[in-house]
Amino acid sequence: MKVDPIVTACTSLIFAISITRRFHLCEAQGFSIALLHRDFLQFPSLVSSSTSSERVINSLRRSFNRVNALTQDHVLWLASTAVFADNGEYLMKFSIGTPPVETLAIADTGSDLTWIRCKPPISLGFHQKASLFEPTHSSTYKPISCTSSPCNSLLGSAFCDGFKGICRYTAEYGDGSFSNGDLATESMKLGTVTIPNVTIGCGYHDESSFGASASGIVGLGGGKASLITKMDPLIRGKFSYCLVPHLSETSKSSKMSFGDHAVVSGHNVVTTPIISKTPNTFYFLTLEAITVGNKRIDLYSPSTFSQSNDSEPLGEGNIIIDSGTTLTFLPRELYNKVIAEVKSQMKLREIDDPQGLLSLCYLSIENAAQVPEITVHFKGADLKLKYVNMFVKTSKSALCLAFAPATSVAIYGNLAQMDFLVGYDLEKRTVSFKPTDCSKT
Repeated sequence: MKVDPIVTACTSLIFAISITRRFHLCEAQGFSIALLHRDFLQFPSLVSSSTSSERVINSLRRSFNRVNALTQDHVLWLASTAVFADNGEYLMKFSIGTPPVETLAIADTGSDLTWIRCKPPISLGFHQKASLFEPTHSSTYKPISCTSSPCNSLLGSAFCDGFKGICRYTAEYGDGSFSNGDLATESMKLGTVTIPNVTIGCGYHDESSFGASASGIVGLGGGKASLITKMDPLIRGKFSYCLVPHLSETSKSSKMSFGDHAVVSGHNVVTTPIISKTPNTFYFLTLEAITVGNKRIDLYSPSTFSQSNDSEPLGEGNIIIDSGTTLTFLPRELYNKVIAEVKSQMKLREIDDPQGLLSLCYLSIENAAQVPEITVHFKGADLKLKYVNMFVKTSKSALCLAFAPATSVAIYGNLAQMDFLVGYDLEKRTVSFKPTDCSKT
């Protein structure tokens, strides 16, 4: 069985591949990798001198940039993440080319196209620590023609260079960053596994606020050009991750699994359907309600989800699950009601966010203040959130609710997903959740 996967880069995560045994691409089994936060001590060159509060603030700012990007129609069809350099959460470590060159790139479940910075650059609007990839030094680098399937599959972000006769790409981001370059196929190595003919973007014209250690983007979305889609013969549409709270001081890595290793099963597993919508890069779920304490707040009336005609119910697929966005962005009407209910149940003194980013904050010196229980109700799946899923410290004394109003696209962010084993099954079109201490997986 010959596999031709395309690796694309989510959200803002550091992936260091740690495959414990050689996995042959023809096997229908599975493997796992380690997801490492950029401050993880295993990578001294990436360790930040910033404080916990500063890391929170950087993450929150990236969240607002990201949701702004997702509300722009033209950006929806391009890479959708908005990141700030090494202030991103996680990077993916892999090798590319022949001979292989090791690199780090930001991983993104909201993107399909993988691109890396290449030599010679037309412009370099950033400080680059890592070496730029030199395609002329690789024996397996092959430019993609304008008429090829990979070029046509990147509708909206790929175009033809008539002079060269090769396919080019453009990737734009919510913070003004962008990358332009050539599309090509190249060999990629993940741990001990070498994947031939991966479609990549080779960026020659980049202006970005990415960090000096990041060499580009790797996408894990659901479109035709994504790693997940191209690896389907190997993983059969299954992948999962378990995110260790990235704002904690633990050095324990997170974990991402593929294929049979990614099946989420056992006690306390709940499952919700993935709704097919445009663009297919994103994983759309159906949010029905949120309960604060004992007060359930429905997003729509029950009839919204039970139309008997053939049209899609209005409430279906109303939120994106995204490992690359920190905050959870709720539909504004629901957000306002949740805010009001949290206020009515909190005992702490309300204060303004010192950073001016979040709307509901309280004076609290404690790391685990007493807060009301919050349960998120997806279709068929009720998720009881933990303290770390609901609140963040934006300063030593400011405790803020980690929700924000969505301007257009609602997003279920990674703070709400931490300490859950989250499994995707793209054959069954489902996402499953299992409460888990991810530091022990």
